[in-house]
Amino acid sequence: MTGMFLATSAPATDQPLRTPALASRSTALPDKIRGVNIGGWLVLESWMNPDVFDGTGAIDQWTLDSTPGAEAKLQAHWGSYFTEDDVAQIASWGINALRIPIGYWAYNNTGTPYISGADAYLEKAISWSRNHGLKVLIDCHGSPGSQNGFDNSGKSGNVAWQSGDNLGASITVLETIATKYGSTAYADVVFAIELVNEPISWAQNNFDLTKQWAQDAYNAVRSAAANKDLMIVMHDGFMGPNNWEDVGAKVNGGSTPMADARFAVDVHLYQNMMPDDNKLTQAEHITKACKWTSTSLLPPSSNLPVLIGEFSAVTNICARPDGSTVPGVTCDTDGCQCASNVPTEQWNPPLVAATRRFFEAQMDAFEHSSRGWFMWSYHGYGAWGLATTVKYGLIGKTVTERMYPGQCDGVW
Repeated sequence: MTGMFLATSAPATDQPLRTPALASRSTALPDKIRGVNIGGWLVLESWMNPDVFDGTGAIDQWTLDSTPGAEAKLQAHWGSYFTEDDVAQIASWGINALRIPIGYWAYNNTGTPYISGADAYLEKAISWSRNHGLKVLIDCHGSPGSQNGFDNSGKSGNVAWQSGDNLGASITVLETIATKYGSTAYADVVFAIELVNEPISWAQNNFDLTKQWAQDAYNAVRSAAANKDLMIVMHDGFMGPNNWEDVGAKVNGGSTPMADARFAVDVHLYQNMMPDDNKLTQAEHITKACKWTSTSLLPPSSNLPVLIGEFSAVTNICARPDGSTVPGVTCDTDGCQCASNVPTEQWNPPLVAATRRFFEAQMDAFEHSSRGWFMWSYHGYGAWGLATTVKYGLIGKTVTERMYPGQCDGVW
């Protein structure tokens, strides 16, 4: 996730619950993957984890791990931010998969200030997921040298992923992950490993080199993993899945049915990051989401599976009392509320309804034209957090419940 909003983490629930353990050993995937990211846990971002960063002067995990007392802070955070009770709660909402970001430094922190230890908690999360019938995608969220210069890579600023031996070091870390979590002992839970998160395709990174690296990394991970059903996922580098169909054809085989393909592409779709998005009413946001099936995803004829690895319910709109919406962050009538500057617990019914409509339209589009989706994130302020969206009615009691079905019918 490209962190650019200062936010606080919402509590998981008022009353965390524990569901009976399912203990399913099946390696079969659900027909549709309906997932959530566990962001801000094993890779920290200041906008998601202000309580950990406050008073440190740190801007990312690289600088945070360099501060006095960092190891004790991390251990306390890792042990409390996400627990088995959270997994049980997530399962009760109809979520069937977790995307868990982790940094390369959990496996090799040589020559860096990074503090290792996160892998022990990833292993716990996989065990909890097994207990409650969830699948897991392990996402290498931060790569050597930083693949994007964003704080979500662990180190903000310079991008050096394609410099020196960092690409090779990335593959070595992925082989370590694949040897462990691609073993048959984890095959009932770990269904995918993501090679890299959000590598930029401009400036210091060359997209053609990224595509070649992805093929090399795919082959290395596939060789290291005993589980040959393991899905290997590559973020699209902000270039769109259509720019990866040539790679998909090479590694999946041109005639491979999508159900049998083991190389997949991850695309992140947000509608609050670009200036033009902030000019849209909520009805226009919904139309854009429905059109993603043709503008940002792939047709059914493609043999390249697509996952939406990140999206949210966030838009910068304001809702009037009559239910109409206006773009931006400023209201123009009495009783109007703007999503960006009113605490979620104070939202009135029109703003709740507008947000729920958008959330449901996105999920419908994704389930129409992709293998599945992962919301960003479980903990998060307002419409960034799955727990918050459930608590305040921005989604139903389960993620399959629809208050506004068929919103995309006129678009497809």
